[in-house]
Amino acid sequence: MSRKAYPDSFAHPRFWPTWLAIGAMYVAAWLPWRLKLWLGRGLGLLVYRLVKRRRHIVEINLRLCFPELDDEQQARLVRETFIANGIGIMETATGWCRDPEHLRHRVTFKGQEHMARVRAEGKGALIIGVHFSTLDLGGALHSLYLPADAVYRPHNNPLFDRFMSRARAPYFDKVLDRHDLRGVVRRIKAGHGVWYSPDQDFGRDASVFAPFFGIPAATVKMTSRIARMTGAPVIPLMFHRNPDNRTYTLEYLPPLEDFPSGDEVVDAARINAFIEGAIRKHPEQYLWLHRRFKTRPEGEPGFY
Repeated sequence: MSRKAYPDSFAHPRFWPTWLAIGAMYVAAWLPWRLKLWLGRGLGLLVYRLVKRRRHIVEINLRLCFPELDDEQQARLVRETFIANGIGIMETATGWCRDPEHLRHRVTFKGQEHMARVRAEGKGALIIGVHFSTLDLGGALHSLYLPADAVYRPHNNPLFDRFMSRARAPYFDKVLDRHDLRGVVRRIKAGHGVWYSPDQDFGRDASVFAPFFGIPAATVKMTSRIARMTGAPVIPLMFHRNPDNRTYTLEYLPPLEDFPSGDEVVDAARINAFIEGAIRKHPEQYLWLHRRFKTRPEGEPGFY
């Protein structure tokens, strides 16, 4: 549903389910940790059982990306993906509705020296993130250690978009629309780190085809373009929930060398290689519910 289809007043009955969802997120944010995990697991399994269309997308994505797994292993990973993303909803609620300071003791932050070196030189940076289920909690916890801006896609529901933007505002210096290339470039040139996740399919016009898990995937060109326009280092960032389901690891990797290369396909392949490596460490935590291979090379049939 486009924004134009929504009424002007947030008091309209069409927004009542959104208000209910926002209220539920506030409540979830303050629940005991074990209860959050239990509810998140249950929510993930409920979606797994009832939303067959999304399960179908996850099954195809995992079949394409992990052909080495047998049927039983793939089925288990599909189920684990829904559980991890269900827990991710609880984590998002926590990141949006509570001060992240109460979770500082749960975080191990590695590689801070890479960003500290860039900041000491008075430079900005393009921070490359990944769409894990922990993404929004990761942004909140990152703010405990280092400042950053973020690039995001506005939500079609204007009430939820307002809630989401206001929730993110305390832990990002600035939140930028993904279409605001000038704004991103301006902020980086002004010395800011801008967190950007280039791992979704935004269509043929915005992309080149580069391998992702060995499959040609429409990969946005914006990463190398921003790096070229700003001259800023590109620094990969990983964030995941540890196997104990109680602690988190956040890690900066060294800036990419010789990036951009002048070849957008080569650059896209390097970014995809980092993202693939990060996913392989915790594949169940990735947002496989997204149709990552939606856009296909000319003449190639679709997967979904």
